[in-house]
Amino acid sequence: MSPSRGTMVAGAAVAVAAAVTLTVVAWPDGSGTGTQNGGAASARTSPSPSRSYPLSTTPRTIPAVREHTPARGPGWKPSADSSVVVTDPGLADEAKLLAGELKIGYRGEKSARAGDVELALSAAGKGGPESYTLKTAGGRVTISGPGQAGVFYGTRTLKQSLNADGTVPEGVVRDTPDRPQRGFNLDIARKYYSVDWIEDRLREMADLKLNQLGLHFSDDQAFRIESDTHPEVVSGEALSKADVRRIVKLAQSLHITVVGEIDSPGHLGAVLRAHPDLQLRNTQGVARQGAIDISRPESARIVDDLLTEYAELFPGDWFHVGADEYQALTVSSPQASYPQLAAAAREKYGADATVQDLAEGWLNDRAAVIREARKIPKAWNDGFFSGGSVTADKGIEVEYWTGKEIGARPPQDYLAEGREVVNLNDEFLYYVLGEPNDFTYPTGKRIYEKWTPFVLRGTEPVSERYSKQILGGRFAVWGDFPNAQTQAQVAAGVRMPLNAVSQKLWDPGTPELTWADFKSLADEVDASN
Repeated sequence: MSPSRGTMVAGAAVAVAAAVTLTVVAWPDGSGTGTQNGGAASARTSPSPSRSYPLSTTPRTIPAVREHTPARGPGWKPSADSSVVVTDPGLADEAKLLAGELKIGYRGEKSARAGDVELALSAAGKGGPESYTLKTAGGRVTISGPGQAGVFYGTRTLKQSLNADGTVPEGVVRDTPDRPQRGFNLDIARKYYSVDWIEDRLREMADLKLNQLGLHFSDDQAFRIESDTHPEVVSGEALSKADVRRIVKLAQSLHITVVGEIDSPGHLGAVLRAHPDLQLRNTQGVARQGAIDISRPESARIVDDLLTEYAELFPGDWFHVGADEYQALTVSSPQASYPQLAAAAREKYGADATVQDLAEGWLNDRAAVIREARKIPKAWNDGFFSGGSVTADKGIEVEYWTGKEIGARPPQDYLAEGREVVNLNDEFLYYVLGEPNDFTYPTGKRIYEKWTPFVLRGTEPVSERYSKQILGGRFAVWGDFPNAQTQAQVAAGVRMPLNAVSQKLWDPGTPELTWADFKSLADEVDASN
């Protein structure tokens, strides 16, 4: 929540008497303490008063800036003589993007002049790489931070402030996200989306300071990215690797990591159509949709071929290995229905091992492939089991989406085990096309007013003592009925939920604005409207 707005006062002497609570914040530029979440700036750090201007107000942005120290002055807006300069060549891309958006010049590594915006890397302090300081004074703006991502987010604050109010207010913004993972998950397996559509979402995400795009590109319905190792599994309408590299290149320029996902051992219908001999069948020979027979060595080989291939295509820090809804575990007696799985479990893990153990071992083995590619594995929460001989590796990030599966475990179980969790609560964050299985399209209003990163399942939050283990969240679009909405309708439908998720992952506290005011602000800051 941003600080309360300064009182509009003109005159030589101003007396302010208010009871405030100060929160000490250490910022990367070493500039000392400021106020946060509604407090006013201390007299010690406030700029000298001026007779000419009232005290500035907080920049209006989504997500809201977490701290603003007001000052007296005209603020900043671009003029014909304005340009963007950098103190480090590593910020050239961010500077050129901003210059193009503002329709002003870029002068490179030059000293800032009156009217300019300067981007700078500051000495690393206690602030994270996504923190930044934006100072508006003396007719210019300086955006600094310990990392390029933070400086980039400062440019988003500047851009939104100009869109909303035509000026960047005088004073100093110090800002940092509450959660490191903030994003959007897109099912491109069940519904094809064009490259242009995905790139539009990336630009929308970047302006909202979201930093992770999950691409679920393999499922029962289709396999949507070109493959060199197994071209036989690829669907007719699919992205080429050149398409993916184009998406990834734009994402990297916007400080967004694209996370690929190949779900297994379930949701492999597209792969199994090309390899029907690997389909899981019960004792009556009945096939289970999307489920691969994990007792077969060939099953592991083909999935590992694909994981290795796409781990290279997606250069980010993570890859998602799925692990949810394996149909062998949904029957009353997996051992009786699938004796080949039971036999493989006993052979690999001992006489007491079960089909559950074989499935958990499958998850660990696929995670090991991802770690070999020097990435962090992610998996859905219903692939993590309790009470068996085999336990999921602690280094796999739990993507918590549901508590409705057989043998459902509450999120506290994963947290109590010391696991790190990402929030994809299907009660708030699942946009399922066609609204099957009692799903309804989530609204930004409900997310804004009722959800926080602590609300992992249903509507009840977990204890804040687990805060450090909750890495963030993503809003997810799933294509169960792909023709239920057009691409344009999906874009319109997710717009305000993404705005709300952006706000609550940047600052999970109670927002200052009402929903009506927040919705209005979203229209004002969005230059595409």
